Amino acid sequence: MATIKDVAKQAGVSVSTVSYVLNNDPRVSEQTRQKVLSVVDALNYRPNATARNLKRRKTETIALFVTGFGGPFFSSVIEGLQEVVESNGYDLIACSTGNDSSSRFLQEKLFDAAVIFGPTIPDELLVQMASSSFPIAVMDRELKADHVHQVLINNVQGAYNATKHLAGLGYRTIGYLSGGVNSYNNQKRFEGYKSALEDAGLPFRIAYTAQGHFTEQGGYQATRSLIMSGKVPEAIFSANDEMAIGCMQALTEAGYKVPEDVAIVGFDDLRLSSYVRPALTTIKHPMREWGSIVTHTIFQALHDGLDEPKKIMLDTELVVRESCGVRLTKTVSN
Repeated sequence: MATIKDVAKQAGVSVSTVSYVLNNDPRVSEQTRQKVLSVVDALNYRPNATARNLKRRKTETIALFVTGFGGPFFSSVIEGLQEVVESNGYDLIACSTGNDSSSRFLQEKLFDAAVIFGPTIPDELLVQMASSSFPIAVMDRELKADHVHQVLINNVQGAYNATKHLAGLGYRTIGYLSGGVNSYNNQKRFEGYKSALEDAGLPFRIAYTAQGHFTEQGGYQATRSLIMSGKVPEAIFSANDEMAIGCMQALTEAGYKVPEDVAIVGFDDLRLSSYVRPALTTIKHPMREWGSIVTHTIFQALHDGLDEPKKIMLDTELVVRESCGVRLTKTVSN
């Protein structure tokens, strides 16, 4: 395989001149340019794109730092990211934030921009790394800093509407299945849940809450803990759909009927949510579009420049199905 030195030797020029030609540098005369290109064709020389781009501080790669890759939620978000990245002629690389190496990888800057969806990378590092030539977008926190763009789901709005819906159906005890305590999305959903309880005149009772992972197994185990404690509320708002599905399984195994005994509302509106039985009432947000919008924002910063960091808040929508039930009006005699 021919090297740049082979091209320079046969063309009778320096290696730096060959490099100038390959990078369309105007310092090279047209006659020399044509001579070098002729040798490049004759030797079938193919420059190392990665090395060339690194020298120009351009890799045509976007890095995604994400907590986990499994499950339908992350799959949908990553699909949206990948589609926009590829349409711009870039590559997408993904890095798990589950260990310390993710912060070191970010500091190396072996890519043109970063999308952050994992709480383990500290705010201070993001502020330090972000620049006009290295924009960063976050999906998992609110961070006001130069060249750090925020594309977020309105979690408070969604959780508020889910809890308000259950309260409006007449449920007086409404529990919450919490995801990871360090998760920004979970924290905001818990905030919306508590706010709706307060506005409905309902007490918040910690006994009706349980914490687990954002998975079916996490929802199952969290619900089992409620069942074992004897504190099963009339309705449960779950931090996401996967947990809600695990919750329904645990309740069914314990002899509870959904929604007759316990109503359930989830969050995300996964495709699976309309197929489980009973079909899951949930909060819908644009998962795939979320990934697309955050990547469009990154490319806008890379190609056009942005005078001010963007903050985009995506709205949610309540999708009513079967699992929330309809509370029957009871006649109360004095």
